[in-house]
Amino acid sequence: MSRIGKKPVVLPQGTKLELKDNEIVVTGPKGSLRRPFLEGLTINIDGSTVMVQRTSEEKKIKGLHGLMRTLIANMVDGVHKGFERKLEIVGIGYRSELQGNNIIFYLGYSHPITFPLPAGISAQVDKQTLLTIKGIDKELVGQTAAKIRALRKPDVYKNKGVKYADEVLRKKAGKSGK
Repeated sequence: MSRIGKKPVVLPQGTKLELKDNEIVVTGPKGSLRRPFLEGLTINIDGSTVMVQRTSEEKKIKGLHGLMRTLIANMVDGVHKGFERKLEIVGIGYRSELQGNNIIFYLGYSHPITFPLPAGISAQVDKQTLLTIKGIDKELVGQTAAKIRALRKPDVYKNKGVKYADEVLRKKAGKSGK
């Protein structure tokens, strides 16, 4: 049996989980999230604990057991606390600013880059070089942060670009001339 799959998911105060038409709906103080429930699994809601169980020992279903439990746990954490991802912009003249629902990036290109934020995601810009992406959907927060980082990936020779705040860059030595 899956070690992760057999762990119960504890629902915090003010958070509720429902199964409607083969779809999981988690509602909490920060909002509501929906996700289709995978076939071959069952869900048992007992007060404030949720257990995901398999209906068969098929290899595919065994592989999805821990995944579904983790997805439910992430949904519960998201609607209760929310998720955030911090990015740093490193480089001379590199900066960003927030205009409404768009982030304007100046990353050394000949033009500024306008990045529209997806629905359900908010951003905060501190000191023009620190960017915080917040939301209740962990997958969407991570994907948005990855798209922003891809605008100007960190350069290993100059250590310039957009990087995650907890990312450690190792600078490579350049070409040695004689």
